[in-house]
Amino acid sequence: MKEDKPHYNTLSTIVRNLEDKKYVGHEAFGNTHRYYPLIPKEAYRKQFVNATIADFYDNSYKNLVSLFAKEEKISITELKEIIELIEKKK
Repeated sequence: MKEDKPHYNTLSTIVRNLEDKKYVGHEAFGNTHRYYPLIPKEAYRKQFVNATIADFYDNSYKNLVSLFAKEEKISITELKEIIELIEKKK
């Protein structure tokens, strides 16, 4: 980080919270620590997206996709690809 570095205490609090939630672990080497993930990135991503949809989109994936469509962040082609993926799962 080159600019606007967060204060050491801020980083320490964030990492401590991640440890409390069992997202990261650490190994101590004297006064230093090496941190490592406890869950795979994909598992965290899935949990994060599900919580975000529940908190901000009334637990509706349709509301989320509609937002992207209204703001033109997703194309018709991409929507068709999503529909094809859903149909293949049936």
